[in-house]
Amino acid sequence: MVSSRPPAAARPGTVSLRRRGPVLERAILDAALEQLSRVGWNGLTMEGVAAGAQTGKAAVYRRWPSKEDLVAEALRAALPAFEDAADHGSVREDLYQLCRRMRDAMNSLPGVALRAVVHECDGPSAERFQGLIFTGVLEPSNRLFGEVVRRGIRRGDVRPDATGKLVFDVIPALMMYRSKLCASEWPDEDIAEMIDLVMVPLLRARPV
Repeated sequence: MVSSRPPAAARPGTVSLRRRGPVLERAILDAALEQLSRVGWNGLTMEGVAAGAQTGKAAVYRRWPSKEDLVAEALRAALPAFEDAADHGSVREDLYQLCRRMRDAMNSLPGVALRAVVHECDGPSAERFQGLIFTGVLEPSNRLFGEVVRRGIRRGDVRPDATGKLVFDVIPALMMYRSKLCASEWPDEDIAEMIDLVMVPLLRARPV
């Protein structure tokens, strides 16, 4: 007797797991970010990532031989790109809006995942991510803060010598410190206070 029931792959609601190439890789990377943001670096396992991606553990290990390799690739592929710092008419408003974008990026799935790595990794594992953090986070943020400051110098509302590396480090350092040690979510009013009480006085043009 021949069954009239369609094969499993054709039944409504059945999800095919026979994914290959970029589609499968994207599913694995997404699963790694999701697990990293949910259970942290120490709780992430290759088995858990495979389960989240609905694939076999061997499919993960074939592409990424270690947890460090997998997480580095997942973060590299997902970190948001900051192309420019919009001109809002004043250094105060430029910095405020840029910090809000940074805050939103920090609270995104890849941002939470990156913070889990930064906060929990130590020793050899941490060294694996130093280059990624520099090129994906610190370098772009310093470039954009530099863009804002130099634009302020041209306007005349920032002193000409306010272009040192330490000046550009102030905002990222404060945001990371308050996020890590004080569990701050950086609401808009806290960003405004940081800009008004710290950055604007630091950058203000000196009276002639």
